[in-house]
Amino acid sequence: MYLSRFLSIHALWVTVSSVMQPYPLVWGHYDVCKTQIYTEEGKVWDYMACQPESTDMTKYLKVKLDPPDITCGDPPETFCAMGNPYMCNNECDASTPELAHPPELMFDFEGRHPSTFWQSATWKDYPKPLQVNITLSWSKTIELTDNIVITFESGRPDQMILEKSLDYGRTWQPYQYYATDCLDAFHMDPKSVKDLSQHTVLEIICTEEYSTGYMTNSKIIHFEIKDRFAFFAGPWLRNMASLYGQLDTTKKLRDFFTVTDLRIRLLRPAVGEIFVDELHLARYFYAISDIKVHGRCKCNLHATVCVYDNSKLSCECEHNTTGPDCGKCKKNYQGRPWSPGSYLPIPKGTANTCIPSISSIGTNVCDNELLHCQNGGTCYNNVRCLCPAAYTGILCEKLRCEEAGSCGSDSGQGAPAPGSPALLLLTALLGAASPLLV
Repeated sequence: MYLSRFLSIHALWVTVSSVMQPYPLVWGHYDVCKTQIYTEEGKVWDYMACQPESTDMTKYLKVKLDPPDITCGDPPETFCAMGNPYMCNNECDASTPELAHPPELMFDFEGRHPSTFWQSATWKDYPKPLQVNITLSWSKTIELTDNIVITFESGRPDQMILEKSLDYGRTWQPYQYYATDCLDAFHMDPKSVKDLSQHTVLEIICTEEYSTGYMTNSKIIHFEIKDRFAFFAGPWLRNMASLYGQLDTTKKLRDFFTVTDLRIRLLRPAVGEIFVDELHLARYFYAISDIKVHGRCKCNLHATVCVYDNSKLSCECEHNTTGPDCGKCKKNYQGRPWSPGSYLPIPKGTANTCIPSISSIGTNVCDNELLHCQNGGTCYNNVRCLCPAAYTGILCEKLRCEEAGSCGSDSGQGAPAPGSPALLLLTALLGAASPLLV
């Protein structure tokens, strides 16, 4: 009876958990770049596609504001309360920590009360536009894995553009437009992500969903990454093979979710009415309490680790690749053109490992990665294999009796096991490139 009750409770918990967690926390099985397996030739490495874990990328960014002096507090000024636009006795003073609102407060730990936030100067120069560019830079290519979320402490702006760069800020493309009136602000019909499809997922839209005034429960703006993933992986992102297949084969889709920089262009603060109240300009400003950007270093499926050193992110490359994004083959491993790893076939993908160059084989006969000595041989200084008495050859791949023509049933040595095509090809290359090696 107790076992039956336990199983019923367990089944109920599994059901509830699946409902409470609609999106998987970790996708795919790409957290290992290689593993050792046993074959007829002995213990060898099996390589697979791999990528770093998704994480909070705001820990690694640099932020820049334009104009540089747009942050409030220098000189000190008063502004109106968030919930009551006519209570204008709050103060911003950059010289007093308790009253300062510098840019780094957009990325600090939230959960405290009152919350911390960056704030711009007020719209005291109206009718001159109050516009701010907030640029987030990583000095590294990253792949977005979750929604970009911006939490405003002020009202959400009447007009805003989210932009991305793929070349470290040299050029910019719009990601999404936000406005209380898309047609008036950007000459675009309003849409939401729900209006898109697999065929139009790359369309740049203007949305009116996130642009309202002083509503205390409406401070958040999203750029929906997961909703776009869902067009391929299903509403609960359970068919990741479909998404990975599209990312593998469609460069434009892969690039859509890839950035080196993001730029938030605040073009018009929350007004809330048709006309600006020129008698109370201290009620108009921008204030952001939190920005969330989740993603991973782009390592072209050749690394699971991305290190942050000297204020820079870089991949710890595997598969004989190198470069900040593992975007090229290491020296002496250019036997075929570099290629990114592939997500397919699920779940291990394809590593597309860089292989030794023919010109380098003579100086690197064996190692502990790709060129294993066979049949119990040991690698000596990467220049030769020390073979057991019964074996010979560059990688100890031949029976010694075979060379003497004495292999037979009475010799005590059986015929050699057939080698893999890759090993036979490598042996031929080694022989051609290293005629002096014995």
